[in-house]
Amino acid sequence: MSLDDLDENVTANYAALGEETTVDLDPETRNELAMLSAAMGTDTDELLRRGVHALFQQAVSSGDLDFHLRTGYDVTYDEYLAGATYEEMTGADQYPERDEDRRYNM
Repeated sequence: MSLDDLDENVTANYAALGEETTVDLDPETRNELAMLSAAMGTDTDELLRRGVHALFQQAVSSGDLDFHLRTGYDVTYDEYLAGATYEEMTGADQYPERDEDRRYNM
């Protein structure tokens, strides 16, 4: 897969999410969410938004997001943000492959 494939999938997923998403919560998650809501005095919608932001930031900081993007799409998050791969940005993809057998032939 490529940078274009990733961009198409992100766009499709964004559209599929819409404005609201319903999630079934298991008892442990429901208990933790209730505890956070009571302790912080914040509604559950805001806590869920914060949770997604925190998970995203942790995945970016740890390199986990880049690992999964490189595995699935052969790009990094920085390349996605730039809209081009490192090879495209540096021009490395513009040169033909060297033929090692004919390297010193004149």
